[in-house]
Amino acid sequence: MPDPPRTGIQTASHWGVYSVQPDGGAVTPFAADPAPSGLIHGLPAIVRDELRIDRPYVRAGFLTETPADPHRRGSDSFVPMSWDDALDLVARELGRVKTTFGNRAIYGGSYGWASAGRLHHAPSLLKRFLGQFGGFVDKIGNHSYGAAFGIMPHVIGRQDINKLVTPWSSIVDHGELVVMFGGAHAKNSQVGGGGAVLHEYRAGMERAAAAGIRFVNISPARADLDPLLDPEWISIRPHGDVAAMLGIAHSLLEEGLCDLGFLHSHCEGFPIFRDYVLGRSDGVAKDPCWAAERSGIAADAILSLARRMARSRTLVTVSWSVQRARHGEQPIWMAVALAAMLGQIGRLGCGFSIGFGAVNGSTASVPDDIPRPTFPIGRNPVADAVPVALVGEMLLDPGGRFEHDGGTFTYPDIRLLYSAGGNPFHHNGDLNRFMAGWRRPETIIVHEHWWGPAARFADIVLPAATTMERNDILAADGQRHFLAMRRVIDPVGEARSDFDIFTALAARLGFVDAYAEGRDEMQWLRHMYDVARPLAIQRGHAMPCFDDFWQDGQVEFSAWREPEALLAAFRADPVGHKLATPSGKIELYSATIASFGYDDCPPHPSWIDHPEWLGGSLAHRFPLHLLSNQPATRLHSQLDPAPLSRASKIDGREPIRIHGDDARRRNISTGDVVRVFNDRGAFAAAAVIDDDLHPGTVQIATGAWYDPINPGELGSLERHGNPNVVTPATGSSRLSQGSAAQTSLVEIELFTDAPRPAPFSGPPFSSP
Repeated sequence: MPDPPRTGIQTASHWGVYSVQPDGGAVTPFAADPAPSGLIHGLPAIVRDELRIDRPYVRAGFLTETPADPHRRGSDSFVPMSWDDALDLVARELGRVKTTFGNRAIYGGSYGWASAGRLHHAPSLLKRFLGQFGGFVDKIGNHSYGAAFGIMPHVIGRQDINKLVTPWSSIVDHGELVVMFGGAHAKNSQVGGGGAVLHEYRAGMERAAAAGIRFVNISPARADLDPLLDPEWISIRPHGDVAAMLGIAHSLLEEGLCDLGFLHSHCEGFPIFRDYVLGRSDGVAKDPCWAAERSGIAADAILSLARRMARSRTLVTVSWSVQRARHGEQPIWMAVALAAMLGQIGRLGCGFSIGFGAVNGSTASVPDDIPRPTFPIGRNPVADAVPVALVGEMLLDPGGRFEHDGGTFTYPDIRLLYSAGGNPFHHNGDLNRFMAGWRRPETIIVHEHWWGPAARFADIVLPAATTMERNDILAADGQRHFLAMRRVIDPVGEARSDFDIFTALAARLGFVDAYAEGRDEMQWLRHMYDVARPLAIQRGHAMPCFDDFWQDGQVEFSAWREPEALLAAFRADPVGHKLATPSGKIELYSATIASFGYDDCPPHPSWIDHPEWLGGSLAHRFPLHLLSNQPATRLHSQLDPAPLSRASKIDGREPIRIHGDDARRRNISTGDVVRVFNDRGAFAAAAVIDDDLHPGTVQIATGAWYDPINPGELGSLERHGNPNVVTPATGSSRLSQGSAAQTSLVEIELFTDAPRPAPFSGPPFSSP
């Protein structure tokens, strides 16, 4: 008789739940997952790769030079150290900086998705550690939806952007027309911020298609909405969304298609916004012809769409990518304004939705009252925090001033940067300028799994264990499961979990009792679970004891909740259920924002011109608009060396898509190596002809590991295809200071003598 099939040991990730054999054998997807992501094979394939960091390392110059030359970061060799020596060194550096400069000189705003578990979330572990050490400078906002995060409190009194998404069930059962600015690419639903369990996005699409829901994809890329939905594609010029929306708004006003009763009873400032749209306040009517000149959409198409929206139950959606741009607050605000003009906010299947399908689980109907096991971060005694888009400027300009949401603040003087669970060379823009700032701190410490850019450009590198090498609990928002993430293999080399690293450091610095509270990994998991369990039971959710959960490997909560329309209670009773805005209503004009006096974020939704778009003054020098979208073959820069990501490249370079007309003018063919450049820098990529792009648009996925030819030289060509070499590092506006990565004009040329990408490898090493 053959042996029964082995299912392996269950673990989980941002991209799915799976079981894997300890010997690195077969990977088995979670049985209940209807459409597992291919990304689940990535970590088992490279968990023991030669790129793994096997022990602590310190940059050679950091050990031998006094003071150490930060310009050698990225090109210096590394010296292996014992854990005791490395931890002693980290503790000394933290103590030195705190004593000499104070805790305001420590930046711990570590940014990144880290891992999916509730305990081993590296940025949270770091923040608890640094908070108990006396505090640290933190970050504000995020790169995903920073502009929406900043504007929505002023518009509807809410900042919970992840909950401003209409579920598929509401659309299928109650909707008719979905108008999507930026589309909703299915690849984004592979991954979830706290982890993914069930991949049900395609099933939602199938139900919507069967129900006859009509979809309109207003995007520079046809691929931004799946053909399964039989969508109408309206090709739009990048940055043209607000213009198109204003043209729709003008049409609704001129044709008497607005719900004036709703605008009067539920909205603040509509007359001011109306006068702007009609041109009474500035002499410029935002009619369809005006909108066509800026958006690239024909005027009659704008008018026709406005009429269809008015006679249908219409949902207006805006992708996160659209607001990730200069003045990115405006398309978010305009989407709310259009939904308000239609009078459909608060109805099922209608209104507005921000980030539809942006992450796994966002469109599911899952109870939102399930208490999640939580590792307490604690208090940060330092009040200073900097918007994520301005971290590079913070490093480069200590003492400089910046504005944010009505306030004026000073950049701290950072002497020590501690990063865990992220890749600063993925999410920050204008990497050459960022690198100049990266050279200013005296000490940079990172926890890393592999010799990626974060490790190679650090001073002290501590090897961190992966999800396969530790125990944890996946219990993400938007998921109806808790999953046991079991340790599959022993840590590779001398890797340790982030929790164990910080516990050892806390012992050296005198606060281990406060940090670990006398608990090890499994004791913390039990404690976190046991805190959540009585709350869950109190709210009517069955939740077994921890031992039964860990034995069974999962808890499944109610699979269904009757969807409630966003702002339904407010619609029904705008007085009894006021919004948390100054007026208690939806603010189409904000007196608060008006008081800030920002020309880059006026007090009502507005079109704001900018030099860096295809209609701007820079377009004569850089006539192509670069869009850097989320990758399909990895999560951000995670798993870039894994087989799936490598297979998506062309001769080791990231593909860049270009319209055939733009390619022919440059004598470029599919497979050609091209140089992509602007005044901020240049990178090499491999061209792919794609006529399903708006002319003048090029598109490349983010996440290629940063690979400059000469790491010690600012402005050195990046040869792997990292678009953030050319994206801006400015904020979307002074209001939110969100990421503006999608506001990037470039030129592309054939690169006949392009240097080959360096193979994925570790840095040079020196003897201790």
